[in-house]
Amino acid sequence: MRIRYAAKTDVGMKRTHNEDYFALIEDEQLFIVADGMGGHACGEVASKLAADVVGEFYQHSRDADATWPYRYDHNLSYVENRLVAGIRLSNLRIFQKSQSEPNLRGMGTTVVGCLINGDHAYVAHVGDSRVYRIRKDEIKQLTRDHSLLEDYKDARPDMTEEEARNFPHKNVITRALGMRENVVVDISKWEIQDGDRFVLCSDGLSGMLSDDEIHKIVTGAPDLEAGVGDLIDQANAAGGTDNITAMIVECRY
Repeated sequence: MRIRYAAKTDVGMKRTHNEDYFALIEDEQLFIVADGMGGHACGEVASKLAADVVGEFYQHSRDADATWPYRYDHNLSYVENRLVAGIRLSNLRIFQKSQSEPNLRGMGTTVVGCLINGDHAYVAHVGDSRVYRIRKDEIKQLTRDHSLLEDYKDARPDMTEEEARNFPHKNVITRALGMRENVVVDISKWEIQDGDRFVLCSDGLSGMLSDDEIHKIVTGAPDLEAGVGDLIDQANAAGGTDNITAMIVECRY
């Protein structure tokens, strides 16, 4: 499989500094987007630390201790165990750092990772950063936001799109790295077809553009670099109320 990718992050129109972070762990074909939170520079520290710790975990883990310091979950495959353990370890490191350094108290971050392994994509996330899959004429969200809005929609299946747009607490997330010593990581496995494109993004993108708009921009762009640039530009044109990060990963056989 040939994998190409492009990524870009932008401070947006309203913020003074960028707390988003993206990374590629090249040897593992693992793509990561994190959206930090916490006053001052805390969010920047947390989002970068999340990606760095996952990268260090993959560099040092081996078959014998692939999930150290966590137990192996026999309900998950080896690949899934390793990805979940890396994110859980990053949560622990962020929590410990926020507890030991008063100026970083309360910092946290969302994280979403897309790991290409063989003919499958493994998607793991905590928070409301997302992964979409674009396949021909279809866009599909592969993650479920850990947010108050999603919980409310589960409780009220008849909620309209207008009600969801006007929900007063839609930016409140219910799960993030660094909030507690342990965290639950959601993970899913998806078969890859030729030409699939995976879009990873922070809520600064998904909060500004609809799924259909994201699909139209990505499929209409002449190349991946233009695609991420157009996503950022359109999110800013729609208001750019938050930091914006977009990454497109294209898989070809």
